Amino acid sequence: MEEMYIVSPNKFSIVSLIFTLCLVGCGLSDTTPVTPTASSSTPTELATSTLAPAETPTASLTPFLVGPSDTPIPTLEPTSEIAVVFAVIGDYGSGNRTEGVVADLVHTWQPDFIITTGDNNYPDGSEDTIDATIGQFYHDFIYPYAGSFGEGADQNRFFPSLGNHDWMTDDASPYLDYFTLPGNERYYDFTWGPLHLFAVDSDSNEPDGVGRSSKQAEWLQTALAESTLPWKIVYMHHPPYSSGLHGSVTWMRWPFRDWGATAVLAGHDHTYERLLIDGMLYFINGLGGGNIYPFNERLDGSQVRYNDDYGAMRVEATSKRINFQFITHDGEVIDSYEIEK
Repeated sequence: MEEMYIVSPNKFSIVSLIFTLCLVGCGLSDTTPVTPTASSSTPTELATSTLAPAETPTASLTPFLVGPSDTPIPTLEPTSEIAVVFAVIGDYGSGNRTEGVVADLVHTWQPDFIITTGDNNYPDGSEDTIDATIGQFYHDFIYPYAGSFGEGADQNRFFPSLGNHDWMTDDASPYLDYFTLPGNERYYDFTWGPLHLFAVDSDSNEPDGVGRSSKQAEWLQTALAESTLPWKIVYMHHPPYSSGLHGSVTWMRWPFRDWGATAVLAGHDHTYERLLIDGMLYFINGLGGGNIYPFNERLDGSQVRYNDDYGAMRVEATSKRINFQFITHDGEVIDSYEIEK
């Protein structure tokens, strides 16, 4: 007699159904279950008995009824890289409240590192003032740090450039003793992610010269040519072009664009300015804490000028883009400029 499985709201029928389905799924029986037919149960009872989620053993039968899929499991890749963020402070070393509010701003960004555009230690670069003008506000970025304002960093994340005030005591000895920097410590380079940064000593006291044919300039030209990273940032104290109080410093008009630089950052004038001259991007960033200066006649190529309040630059870079911002100590974005590859 042909076997017939009648569905009813009886637990023994449900158990029989599960057992039979398992045998079929495993290939252990040639018996094909018959489509359930109505008995004394009403259609409503049948639907409730066979389809109610709480009683249907579908999930437990899946391994027996479904074979391995030929569809490969996709591998998920990150859609974007983590950007590098660094801060730029200039003419900041006053040791007073104005330096403090800029330092507070910079810390809120949690930058990977800080660079400076010179004049790190007012008024004359003395050993007596250097820790109060630098370490008091930025000791947590400096390694090794031997000052008295707290713990230093576990690796150096503070990369200054020399300003004219830093040279005023013992040929910049307090500065050179305070920091541990690459190269000869007066001019040097380092890399961080997609960035290659080049600190230049633009002061006329530099032993290796500041002209475009100097030993220092030859070093920069070679280092820029050998760099393979997307962004090459040159920074120093004296600006090649500026419409501020001091104005342009012509001995620093090196052919940065021809040598492969992305941008040149400087200070000396206590203002903020962005210029584009002969296809080269220049920034003046000197509002880190020293007295604010007025502007002189605007240069051709000057695109943004600001001297109303103190602030710093925030730069964010990936391998595909770099964004330069100047932000005041109370968070107002004055300028934002982006370059994409």
